[in-house]
Amino acid sequence: MKRLTIILTIVLCFAFSGGAYAQRCLPGMKGIQVTGGMVDGFHSSDKKNELGYYFGAAMATYTRNANKWVFGTEYLNRYYPYKKDRIPVSQFTVEGGYYLKFLSDHNKVVLFSLGGSALAGYETSNWGEKTLFDGSTLRNSDRFIYGGAITLEMETYLTDHVVLLLTARERVLFGTTTGHFHTQFGLGLKFIIN
Repeated sequence: MKRLTIILTIVLCFAFSGGAYAQRCLPGMKGIQVTGGMVDGFHSSDKKNELGYYFGAAMATYTRNANKWVFGTEYLNRYYPYKKDRIPVSQFTVEGGYYLKFLSDHNKVVLFSLGGSALAGYETSNWGEKTLFDGSTLRNSDRFIYGGAITLEMETYLTDHVVLLLTARERVLFGTTTGHFHTQFGLGLKFIIN
């Protein structure tokens, strides 16, 4: 009888064994994310003088229903053509925002979120150098900037602790002399730390 019980237990263990999945997007879970990408369009060799890119790092904390708070910092650099050269404009911003999950699969492997963020920071044109290579004077001044961003984000779990991010974002900033709107496309990685 003891032998039959052991065999039956082993058979039932194999019969009911399935994949074990870690719980994802639980309230209080935190992740550190790094992102990067293009600004104001896609880059090609004929648009090299209008090149723009960004890098960011943030902390994401999940709330109920896989929604999350995101707090981070971002560096954005955009070039503006001038004669045969280009003028760099750089923005350093901090962000705080809330992302609302609006679509996901049952196992939470792929999630789509829409987020709104407040931004504040500093903008510098030509790294503070007012005199250009041809003797012209740059009228744009370094200044504090503020505004917000709307982000569409897709996240997909590569493992239980590594998440791939794809983002599309529109920044609206005031106080800037180089245009209020910047569109960003990028990707990143999030590392779940608890």
